[in-house]
Amino acid sequence: MTQKEFKLLFEMHFARVRKYVFYRSGDTELATDIAQETFLKVWEKHESVNPKKVKGLLFKIASDLFVSSYRKSQRSFNFFSSYQIEGESRTPEDELAFEQLKQSYNKALDRMPEKQRTVFLMSRAENLKYTEIAEMNGISVKAVEKRMKAALEFLEVSLNKYE
Repeated sequence: MTQKEFKLLFEMHFARVRKYVFYRSGDTELATDIAQETFLKVWEKHESVNPKKVKGLLFKIASDLFVSSYRKSQRSFNFFSSYQIEGESRTPEDELAFEQLKQSYNKALDRMPEKQRTVFLMSRAENLKYTEIAEMNGISVKAVEKRMKAALEFLEVSLNKYE
C-alpha cells in the first residue's frame, strides 16, 4: 500500500471508524484517539495489508483497541445528553415526562449488552443497513438481525418497567 493509497483509505474510512468506536464507547475523544491509533497500526503494517480486506481490518483493529480501553475504564453511553426537541414549547408536564423517558432510555442503554447496543445504535442513529453493520462488526447479517431483535425486546421490557 502506497502513501497515496493510505491517504485515500484514511479519507474514506476515518469518520466511519470513529463513529463505530463512538457508538461503542459514548466518548468522542476516545473514539477519535482509537480511530487515529487504528490507522497508525494499519500504516505500520501497510506492506503486508491486503487492499481487498483492509476495511474489515480497520474495524477489527478498532474493536480490539476499544475492548482494551473498555477493560481499563468502563464508560456508559449517554445518548440523549444533548438531545433537544425542536418546535413548539412544551408544558412543564411534557418536560417532566420527557426527562423521565430520557432517563429510562439512558438506563436501558447502559444495561443493554454491548453487542446489542452497538448494532442498535449503528442501525437507528447512523441509519446503516444490516449488511454494512455486519461487515463492520465481522459478523453475519443473521447475527445483526438477532442482535437487533434482542435489543428492541430489551428496550421494550426496560421502558415498560418505568411507565
